[in-house]
Amino acid sequence: MGLFSRTSATDTFPWTPLTSVAQLEEILGTPSGKAKLFFKHSTRCSISSMALRSFEREWKTEDDRFELYFLDLIAHRDVSGAIAEETGIIHQSPQVVVVKDGEVIYDASHHSIDAETIAKL
Repeated sequence: MGLFSRTSATDTFPWTPLTSVAQLEEILGTPSGKAKLFFKHSTRCSISSMALRSFEREWKTEDDRFELYFLDLIAHRDVSGAIAEETGIIHQSPQVVVVKDGEVIYDASHHSIDAETIAKL
């Protein structure tokens, strides 16, 4: 690896990639008793990269109260639009939207994303 390697904690963080609208619909339509956390990340934005690294570093929740989904906005813009449509939360990047039992229980963007606050939900 070089000095400017693009490897991040995302490579080892327990994200499930979110890659299609059909997958999103299945996630939202399947009751699990868990909160579903969607992290919308722009791979072309340094602020988004900083927010992602900060979230991954601060996330200490090891239990299974959350399902963690990672959305690459550049590759899957349609999925981001579907999240906005399904939740009523206007798209931003970076952004976290947490849904439980069909209700949005948390949303934040940019520097307002706070892993500790989410873990307390």
